[in-house]
Amino acid sequence: MTPKQNLFSAALVVALAVGGAGTAHAAGDAANGATIFKKCAACHSAEQGVNKVGPSLFGVVGRPAGSISGYSYSPAVQQAAAKGLVWSEDNIVAYLANPHKYLGDFVGDPSVPNKMPFSLADEQQRRDVVAYLKSLAPQ
Repeated sequence: MTPKQNLFSAALVVALAVGGAGTAHAAGDAANGATIFKKCAACHSAEQGVNKVGPSLFGVVGRPAGSISGYSYSPAVQQAAAKGLVWSEDNIVAYLANPHKYLGDFVGDPSVPNKMPFSLADEQQRRDVVAYLKSLAPQ
């Protein structure tokens, strides 16, 4: 191999290693998410069919917003549901950063009422919670 090819190969290995590490980090740690979820458990259950102040989060990943029968959702979630919001991993991560802003932006009305009083500033913690929520329901 020429020195130029060696340099290119080394750069490629570093890029792949860094990219792979970032992907693993971004995926989320379900065990850590279970610990963080304890903060959420004051209002949300992780059990199927058990609603509290907030709806059950069992099976939430991939579920359309506002779709648990019998739960009284906020106007913000009702409007987001009408506009087709689905709780994908990325949507949950973004939502947990600032629920009021996320739903206000989604529905186009920053003043729309929302019940969610909690947020998680740390993105990795949000990803960890999502990984935990994904682990609750069959994929």
